[in-house]
Amino acid sequence: MSHSVGQVAGYAGVTVRTLHHYDDIGLLVPSERSHAGHRRYSDADLDRLQQILFYRELGFPLEEVAALLDDPDADPRAHLRRQHELLTARIEKLQKMAAAVEHAMEARKMGINLTPEEKFEVFGDFDPDQYEDEVQQRWGDTEAYRQSQRRSASYTKEDWLRIQREAEEINGRFVALMEAGEPADSEAAMDAAEEHRRWISGNHYDCGHEMHTCLGEMYVSDPRFTETYDTVRPGLAVYLRDAIKANAARHSS
Repeated sequence: MSHSVGQVAGYAGVTVRTLHHYDDIGLLVPSERSHAGHRRYSDADLDRLQQILFYRELGFPLEEVAALLDDPDADPRAHLRRQHELLTARIEKLQKMAAAVEHAMEARKMGINLTPEEKFEVFGDFDPDQYEDEVQQRWGDTEAYRQSQRRSASYTKEDWLRIQREAEEINGRFVALMEAGEPADSEAAMDAAEEHRRWISGNHYDCGHEMHTCLGEMYVSDPRFTETYDTVRPGLAVYLRDAIKANAARHSS
């Protein structure tokens, strides 16, 4: 029994154009031609097409598919074993992806629990949800992120106002040190950096000196953080970074 190109396209859920392309490159050459020259596919051709589509679904380029199917040392059982291994790996990957999505869904349930009016009162024009996708992508699999989400879910408007007030007080302390000409590695600046680290640990997540140093670098390397601090006082981002580094070195020595 043979099948027309239109029938095969319907069986496999591919386009006629795709089948023509497979024929042109020698990947799936129909076993027969009608008297009018039309392609006719045998059951064996359909089996080969099934194999092609399987490997294509897993992302194999056509050249590799052809090499796999035309391997003289491979028998049908070898193909089945290879396909079983590939499917098992694909299933494991999809399960991990599903778990990650579930975690992200749960994390969103644990977001900042404020009304839009309260968010505006606490954060002003800054929307803390604006960068949630980026934060989730960069740090979503860390314990610090999960800890921060758990804490923020329980905070009231008054908690956020307190946290903001404490942050402003710490920034004000740094500004005063800068205006007094205190070097970033002075005792007073390092004490302020330690206060900043403890503020993070007390309100957001456990922040050790190594992590604090990474944050300090980000305050300078990410223009958004730099602008936030330099709006308070020009040069504050770099000064804070340097004080954090000096404080970390002090505690590691």
